Amino acid sequence: MTLEMKGIYKSFGANDVLRDVSFTLSGGEICALLGENGAGKSTLMNILGGVHHADQGQIFLDGTPVVFQTPADSLKHGIAFIHQELNLVNDLAIYENMFIGHELKKKGGLLDAPRMIARTKEIFEKMDLDLDPRTMVRDLDASYKQIVEIARALLMEASIIIMDEPTTSLTEPEIRRVFDMMNTLKDSGVGIVFISHKLREVMEICTRFTVLRDGNMVSAGDIAETSIDRLAHDMVGHDVRTKSLRRAHEVGDTVLSGKGLTLEPVFRNVNFEVHAGEVLGFTGLLGDGRSELFQCIFGARRGYTGTVAVDGRELRIRSTTQALKAGIGYVPRNRKENGIIKDMSILENGSIVTWARDSRIGFLKKKKIADAFNRQEQELHIKLGSVKDLIGSLSGGNQQKVVLAKWLTANPRVLVFDNPTQGVDVGAKEEIYDIILKLADAGVAIIVLSSEAQEIIRVCDRTLVMFHGDVCGELVGDEMNEQAIMRLATGGQV
Repeated sequence: MTLEMKGIYKSFGANDVLRDVSFTLSGGEICALLGENGAGKSTLMNILGGVHHADQGQIFLDGTPVVFQTPADSLKHGIAFIHQELNLVNDLAIYENMFIGHELKKKGGLLDAPRMIARTKEIFEKMDLDLDPRTMVRDLDASYKQIVEIARALLMEASIIIMDEPTTSLTEPEIRRVFDMMNTLKDSGVGIVFISHKLREVMEICTRFTVLRDGNMVSAGDIAETSIDRLAHDMVGHDVRTKSLRRAHEVGDTVLSGKGLTLEPVFRNVNFEVHAGEVLGFTGLLGDGRSELFQCIFGARRGYTGTVAVDGRELRIRSTTQALKAGIGYVPRNRKENGIIKDMSILENGSIVTWARDSRIGFLKKKKIADAFNRQEQELHIKLGSVKDLIGSLSGGNQQKVVLAKWLTANPRVLVFDNPTQGVDVGAKEEIYDIILKLADAGVAIIVLSSEAQEIIRVCDRTLVMFHGDVCGELVGDEMNEQAIMRLATGGQV
């Protein structure tokens, strides 16, 4: 199947999101769709997926003009959309999620669960995936939820599959499995749109690229004729830094420390300390226990043993409110489930942490709250229409900036960033790194939890590497490199 989108325009109110954008895709190729957060990538694909309607422009499939009124229309024409924010129902089993909207039924009209389970097993076997279709989706981690979404697109026998940040939450072996599957689909004639901010992955898996910037198409071509630096430049409009951001500086006293922290089977006997003005990394592979460790320290998870101390004083933090009072902030990794409240406005999401502080006899000091968020909006370059709009009106990267703004207004003593640049473009990533370093220079103790070795190497002063819940080693300064990190993360020694 050949896809052509010609002269696409789309506005939301006074905000022109797409201006005269054209995009093509042929069966048997993988085309990267690139751009900063807010560049219009998701909007363009939402038009193709029947979620939005273009103000102007046409869509052609095999030369025939088509109009998609609903996502179901798009799906009927062989287009499957795997969204960045996963669209699975946690309270249903995997096989039920696989068949939502097109359930298999018996003659009497009852659901044919055995047949749906068997069909799901067939898809999983093709993917070399050992997963029980009867497992509840709520019991899956983020990586397996993503894989279920991809499996659902395969079940639909789609001719065109749109993948919006499909590898963000996956481990390296899972990424390899997804890439193998993508190559198999490509060889069978399926066209794939690959939206990603991981330019190394783009160079590896894609055959063509299209770059959007501020709603305009700025470049397109064959992957073999470009480079990571060129793509990054086209995305942001200027050269992007790649060098280490570590700087020579003095660190202060210990702000946060942990001794003998254990929560079986997730992590055990973890010892660490982070100082004022220091950027400490925790890294490893998915499932190493680092997120659960700091969820315990932040009061979001209970049952651990060991001691936590702030400024040398032992605390037993039992709630997130207590952690906030102790000066601990936490930017979570799963923005959709833990970072934002989708039924609240941008301003409400960006200020909720400080409501207790910025209120008097139960009434919020609205001007003070609005002024504080406005400063963060300018500082973080958040692209938005009105602060009264729902948080869901923003792109994923701008939602992440609002989550960050929420914690910056709280002025924490120590701030934990859990995968801070997940789903964020190269330009916004550099802005977030600048914020991290600026906070450290101001004396805030920073902890960065990340599975991206390059991220750890570029911004952290030192890092602790975890493997299956154990700290396997510590790397400082120039000792941090991808080989050393990976060796420790897989249980080896340096």
